[in-house]
Amino acid sequence: MLIIAAIVVSMIGWSGNPFLIPLAMLFPALWAMAPTRTGAALVAAGYFLAASHGLPQGVVNFYGGGIGAGLALWVVASAGFVLVHAVLWTGRPGWGRVVRYGIAAILMSVPPFGIVGWAHPITGAGMVFSGWGWPGLVAAAIGLLAMTTRIWPITTLVLGGLYLWSTGAGAPLNLPDGWVGVDTRFRGESGQYADYAQQVETINLVMDAAEDGARVIVLPESSAGIWTPTTARLWGRAFNDSGLTVIAGATIVDATGYDNVMVEISGKGSRILYRERMPVPVSMWQPWQALVGEPAGARAHFFDNPTVEIDGHRVAPLICYEQLIIWPILQSVLHNPDVIVATGNGWWTENTNIVAIQRASAVAWARLFSLPLIVSFNT
Repeated sequence: MLIIAAIVVSMIGWSGNPFLIPLAMLFPALWAMAPTRTGAALVAAGYFLAASHGLPQGVVNFYGGGIGAGLALWVVASAGFVLVHAVLWTGRPGWGRVVRYGIAAILMSVPPFGIVGWAHPITGAGMVFSGWGWPGLVAAAIGLLAMTTRIWPITTLVLGGLYLWSTGAGAPLNLPDGWVGVDTRFRGESGQYADYAQQVETINLVMDAAEDGARVIVLPESSAGIWTPTTARLWGRAFNDSGLTVIAGATIVDATGYDNVMVEISGKGSRILYRERMPVPVSMWQPWQALVGEPAGARAHFFDNPTVEIDGHRVAPLICYEQLIIWPILQSVLHNPDVIVATGNGWWTENTNIVAIQRASAVAWARLFSLPLIVSFNT
């Protein structure tokens, strides 16, 4: 019954609706109720696999072929979450169990385990304590710890009441004047990047947004393809004397791998604005390749450039996978950003709710810290 409950809580909480994420905060109670270590491992597996159930189909979409590779990656991805929660489980109630869950929660928030720390229950803080900022995060953490004790029913009622109050009190924040995110709908395949025709079409979308009054325009991950001097000239000439600032996703390739970046483009030129801190493991980030002398895929700049400056505003940038894990957004918020910019390239997520979950996570963090949010995805 605990395993079934964990699956149900996770499926609903991580369905892609930000207002349902607080259900995930029930997970610590289910973990604590497990009668054995094996039971705790199965509860953790049920929760994680349910939250990430779109992954097998996403792998099929990305690589093609059968579902086998997708299922294997799905199970392997859950290993860290299951291992941490199984090892730290204890059947003895009291402070020992509380401390052990706290350690598990921290381990799943930072590298190395935090690299696959999807569906972290702490994300619910944004919907339960909207606008509270860091005190809200601390309050949510205390609530999660309390869920592992005998007072979990009372804790559930208190968190539920705060959630209802927060839902009614929360209000969308105004974006900086003239800032917009533009979504695109270009298809793709593994190893392919935006070609010339797609880039020209994207530039036209930017000009359409400018005609509607946009001044700073955010485009999805990889929208500018592989960034070269030729690509820079193409985009720079398009916006010469326009007064626009365009933030576009791009890829910078060299002999040892590549960086997944955001590029700032205007009539004055272009610059690399942000290098992704945590690319998608396996499909992008492949550090083991360097051991055999092969290019190691996308580089992970784990704790670099947590904020960037755009048009006089300090921005917390999150590219795709970074919206699913914990430390990138918390590191960025430590630097007092004015706005969150979340981009992604989700063409491979067709028939899944992966992009919806990414958006929901970004919304939750924006609400917690009372920050405007600009989202731009290619789907």
